[in-house]
Amino acid sequence: MSMLRTIKPKNARVKRALDKREAQIVENEKTAIFVRGQTSSDIVRNAMKDLYALKRPEAINFSRKNDIHPFEDASSLEFFASKNDASLMVTGLHSKKRPHDLVFTRMFDGRVLDMIELGVEELRSMSDFPTPKAALSARPMMVFHSDLFDTHPTYQQLKSHLLDFYNGHHLTEIPLLNTLEHVISITAGPISDATPLPLVHFRVYTVKLLASGSRVPRLQLTEMGPSIDFSVRRVQTADEDMMKAALKRPKLAKSDVEKGLGKKRKNIETDEMGDKVGRIHLAKQDLAKMQGRKMKGLKVKKSGKEAAEGAGADESAITED
Repeated sequence: MSMLRTIKPKNARVKRALDKREAQIVENEKTAIFVRGQTSSDIVRNAMKDLYALKRPEAINFSRKNDIHPFEDASSLEFFASKNDASLMVTGLHSKKRPHDLVFTRMFDGRVLDMIELGVEELRSMSDFPTPKAALSARPMMVFHSDLFDTHPTYQQLKSHLLDFYNGHHLTEIPLLNTLEHVISITAGPISDATPLPLVHFRVYTVKLLASGSRVPRLQLTEMGPSIDFSVRRVQTADEDMMKAALKRPKLAKSDVEKGLGKKRKNIETDEMGDKVGRIHLAKQDLAKMQGRKMKGLKVKKSGKEAAEGAGADESAITED
């Protein structure tokens, strides 16, 4: 059983830094590092390139090769994660025993939380699909098609990894359609004697809204890539104490708990896709009182009646004097 580190702050600055690392009601975007080992293949490089494109801008790509072996020695992973303030890593490797290998790693408190190793069996990269692509930093909708993702421990861990990787949230209903740009579909086949761990099919589609003759538009899905078939290989599960600490949630006020909300900021809310939306309230602007450039051509000439009234007012003022 591993013991979690406890750091006692020496001053107020250190205490503020540690408070920022504590569990938050709304967590920030998780950064992912993409790093290659000493030996890799074209398939591994292309797969990492497309996964990196889907994760941007919360992603860092290492261009150099590194002598790194995640399951044998995790010190390099922990060093890279600490130096770049990242909690997710994808390591690309290739060997005769494990060809076209990708290792997904999650970090917590500067140490490895868990890992899962996937083999790239089939790949069609994003460049192979001459179709429109989703915008940068657009949040996808993720759909998991199989009971294994809710019942099998290995596939449950894989689902958790992918949701963390693309900052997914469990939704009970479909969000607003105009907020969707692309969908990530993950499918696993049934378990059989021939396939105790069936392949995982990773597909990405763009969303286009079409007229349907009603208020609800018709959705058209167009594959944009990448299209990857993964085989599940090695798995390293999380330590029980570390996972418990990683899942810790901050305490909420009783009123917020009853409303089902966290601590809210005025005019700032979170939509169905988990994006922050702000609202600005401005008073109605009176354009008649707006000061513009003083030009002769823009002066408003008085009508004959207004001019006569003005002249009469001036004469009455002189008479009174």
